[in-house]
Amino acid sequence: MVNVPDKLTAIGNHNSVYSDVVKEFVCEIKDDEFLRIRNYLYMESGIHLGVDKKQMMATRLASRLRHFNVHTYSEYLRLVMDGDHDEEKQEIVDLLTTHETYFFREPAHFDFLRERICENWEYGRLFRAWSAASSSGEEAYSMAMVFSEHLPQNYWELVGSDICREVLEKARAGYYPVEKTQNIPVNYLSQYCLKGVRSQNGVMLIDENLRKRVQFIKVNLNQSFEGFLGMFDVIFLRNVLIYFDLHARQQIVHRIVEKLNKGGYLFVSHTESIIAISDRLQQVAPSIYQKI
Repeated sequence: MVNVPDKLTAIGNHNSVYSDVVKEFVCEIKDDEFLRIRNYLYMESGIHLGVDKKQMMATRLASRLRHFNVHTYSEYLRLVMDGDHDEEKQEIVDLLTTHETYFFREPAHFDFLRERICENWEYGRLFRAWSAASSSGEEAYSMAMVFSEHLPQNYWELVGSDICREVLEKARAGYYPVEKTQNIPVNYLSQYCLKGVRSQNGVMLIDENLRKRVQFIKVNLNQSFEGFLGMFDVIFLRNVLIYFDLHARQQIVHRIVEKLNKGGYLFVSHTESIIAISDRLQQVAPSIYQKI
């Protein structure tokens, strides 16, 4: 938990912050243990881990073995699956899902958002957007900065979602290492970001007024979310589909498209393609699709 800064000032120049690296002992994970945990993750989230992720799994779950004072992953599984540990089941999902992200990732997307969508938006109609795998919030806040600059203040709403509780808490708090601000345009830095000083040196806080405009909620993309969320004009689903197999990708894209207004836009990453997945979308720019 980050303490409230002694003082916060508008960000100008900043220095890089170096994170500490903690080396931890990791016990060996057997093939059958890896497969059981991988299958559980797939059932819960739809995310498929390849065999090359075996060591990653062992490393990320090692702290949970120490927490419960068990010495093998089989013991840990018995304790979690057979005992009264529903919260720990969520912990497995949290630890094994990837949350790498940063502000204004893939800048061309934000240029399109600003120049092709916001600048041509019909005045007076509510604009709704969804960052569907927002992780710790960098993507959602990047979108919010663009909307705040280019849309009427009372005519846009933004939802950020993720499957992981921990990253959602970080997103709501809006604290980030100053080094993460390097891709934020200078005018946005001065207007929407506050730099910590003294005991909070090296920490940046998203301005409170902008934080209030983003609602962060837990959503499992591998499960039905019919009946809530509402409809959207823009959905960012970037760097997500690569973690799912073909069947799961098809189901997720189908559910996402159902939440997109006709004429609305779906953004995926430049490493992903959904041309063969949905016939309800047409590509209008690299990795950008419009619902027809």
